[in-house]
Amino acid sequence: MEFSIREASVADLPHLIHHRRAMFEDMGHRDIAVLNDVDKASAKYFEHALREGTYKAWLAEHSNGEVVAGGGIVLAHWPGFPGESLAQRAWILNIYTEPQARRRGLAKQLLHVIIDWCRAHGLATVSLHASPAGRALYESIGFRPTNEMRLRLR
Repeated sequence: MEFSIREASVADLPHLIHHRRAMFEDMGHRDIAVLNDVDKASAKYFEHALREGTYKAWLAEHSNGEVVAGGGIVLAHWPGFPGESLAQRAWILNIYTEPQARRRGLAKQLLHVIIDWCRAHGLATVSLHASPAGRALYESIGFRPTNEMRLRLR
């Protein structure tokens, strides 16, 4: 099967929203009301952030035009920190491959496209949150755990 990777646009919102929801479903989230809320918040966020350039996304397409995988990066204004010369921080998120297209290296290809984009734009580091299913892939590319912690507020 032939696949190509292209940058996503606002016209691709349905794919981005679908991938985000499917990713959470694969991680075991089943509450439909909660997932619907995620869809609404994601649509609002992606539309604004794609237009503003604070979210970049890429999609993998089958040669027949079917979108089968995707991933993106959040670019946030951030005060400087050791090792980073830009006042910016980057997070990879929404790496998702449709079940019928898995085990073909698409997630790895998308990661390399995203990482190359980060390097080309002067970023020294990039972070992500790994699902159990994705951890081995991320570690194989060189990602390592950090000291980040989380407090749930509700």
